[in-house]
Amino acid sequence: MHRLRQVTAGVAIAAAVAIAAASAPALADPISSSGKAVVPASYDIVGVGADTDQFLFDQLSVDYNKTIPAKDHNAKHPWFFNWDATKPGSTSTAPTKISAKAGCAAITRPNGGNAGLKALDDNTLDGKTGHYCIDFARTSSGRSSSSPAPAKGGVLYVALAEDAVTYATRDTGATKKVPASYAPKSLTLAQLKDIFLCTDTNWKQVGGANQPIKAYLPQAGAATTTFWLKKLGITEPGSCVNQALEQNQGVSKQFNSPNAIFIYSVADWIAQKYHSPLPGKKATAAQNKFGTDEIGFLGLDKIDGVSPITTAKIPTINKLFKATGFTRTIYDIVRWTPGTVDHIPAALIPFFASKADKGYVCANATAITAIKDYGFLPTTTCGSGS
Repeated sequence: MHRLRQVTAGVAIAAAVAIAAASAPALADPISSSGKAVVPASYDIVGVGADTDQFLFDQLSVDYNKTIPAKDHNAKHPWFFNWDATKPGSTSTAPTKISAKAGCAAITRPNGGNAGLKALDDNTLDGKTGHYCIDFARTSSGRSSSSPAPAKGGVLYVALAEDAVTYATRDTGATKKVPASYAPKSLTLAQLKDIFLCTDTNWKQVGGANQPIKAYLPQAGAATTTFWLKKLGITEPGSCVNQALEQNQGVSKQFNSPNAIFIYSVADWIAQKYHSPLPGKKATAAQNKFGTDEIGFLGLDKIDGVSPITTAKIPTINKLFKATGFTRTIYDIVRWTPGTVDHIPAALIPFFASKADKGYVCANATAITAIKDYGFLPTTTCGSGS
């Protein structure tokens, strides 16, 4: 079997059924350090955006807020909170409403890095409290030509960690007559481009079986989609590509097909398979407290013959995968601020500043462990702005 992960059909199907019933422990968002739902105060720091690192941020916010006792919690010592891209426990892209902080008007929950940036950019100061309702946006894609400039009135992209993206196909459910997938073991950049432009619509055209290709991508507002298409040199995917499914999950019934191809954050796949509980199960002491194993039917595949993960028992992102061009830095977008450390808003410096400036995310041992546990690779550029 040529896939990077093999599970029995029964396990994958059971996981998919469990997702439909209860895809995660009953968690709300945002969540306090005691594990209860909370309404952020107007002066607290609140983020929205990408699906890719939402669970990492759930963990980082809980851990960081434990360093500030409730008696010291005030405008000078705010807590950090995180709104997930979708309602906790859901793999649907159907929009929901959130009120980011106490007193803030309800908005459509930003689902994806691009949606997070728009929400951040559209947000204005609350006339009553003098605080913004949204303070940062999570994104798994770097600055684009359409992003507000890193200057007055613009935004700053602050580096957090390293990730990678690859394509994923079914790696379970094989029978004597039908393989797990009709896809070949590895695809080149040119072949992937032809698939997502719909120039090639049969697996035989790219070295696989003589069967039709069913191509899927996350929604257009997902930064992972933006990253993938940019790397392939595609402005718009072809008309055969379905963009109706939530990213970084493999439990949708459409993926239970040897014809299917999707894309996946390598960090999220690692975190789900090796560090997370099964859907509906409570995390053990050794597992991540946020997120569940939603890889379902999908296993990761190689690009240009290079595996996206190492061969270790508990793998990490393969640093050699960088040669494919499909590794990436994930960022947090903040308002560009004059006269502060690296132009990060003053209230956000304790959390986002570089290791040299003792920012929690970049310098704290607990935070760095969380970055690894959620599948990402720490980066020396952590805290640097662009």
